[in-house]
Amino acid sequence: MTHDEFNFNIYKTKFFGQFWKAKETKAVVVLVHGMGEHSTRYVHVAQKLTKNNFSVVAFDHFGHGKTLGKRGHNPNFGAVLESVSKTIEKAKELFPNKPVFLYGHSMGGNTVINYSIRKKHNLKGIIATSPFLKLAFEPPKIKLAVGKLLQKIAPSITIGNGLNANDISRDKIEIDKYIDDPLIHNKISPNFSLTFIDTGKWAIRNANKLQTNMYLLHGTDDKITDYKGTQEFTNNSEKATLKLFNGGYHELHNDLCKEEMLQDIINWLNSQL
Repeated sequence: MTHDEFNFNIYKTKFFGQFWKAKETKAVVVLVHGMGEHSTRYVHVAQKLTKNNFSVVAFDHFGHGKTLGKRGHNPNFGAVLESVSKTIEKAKELFPNKPVFLYGHSMGGNTVINYSIRKKHNLKGIIATSPFLKLAFEPPKIKLAVGKLLQKIAPSITIGNGLNANDISRDKIEIDKYIDDPLIHNKISPNFSLTFIDTGKWAIRNANKLQTNMYLLHGTDDKITDYKGTQEFTNNSEKATLKLFNGGYHELHNDLCKEEMLQDIINWLNSQL
């Protein structure tokens, strides 16, 4: 496995990207991370994929990781989808004539699901883990009302996302790594919070429009995103397959079931080729 970095620019923002190249690439996976985190947290995922001859291309979202710009804010949802398009273009440039898969976690799961339905593409398949389609808790109505007002008058204002680090995994080591990571933040603007709540609902309603095979994975004890929303999406689509992990927390790739979960992804990717 070899590793390198790249950059691209959209919406006056310099994006950070990176890729891991397998010795013999049979397909490439474009990886989209979750809220408040960054793509470098997926090195072990990339290692698993490259060992199985899947190269990986990833980037840091607007307002995340090493991508420049205000923490926790994006211009609009269309811009988020465009950043995915740019990364897919880079993957095709790096690995010409190879099948491309899209893999997103949490907020990234919402992103890849919406991308697969809204955009024209020739992706080989989609993977979404713990997708942010429905929250596992009910946000306070006053907070939602204030957020909607701010989105109109001051959309770039950010507040804390309220995420509890103990909810990401049942593995204490992973929780400590999360807390100690200097690139992780809890900032979120209405363009990430309210917009993703709305696009999650839209995706569930429009799951029947999905034309590409999709593999979804979710833990039944996820306290951040609700696996029942993922079930509802799957039930509404003939192209989607769901695997539930009994007792699994939000970051399945960092949870006690990570080895089984990553092998399931490898098996599914191979089944699509």
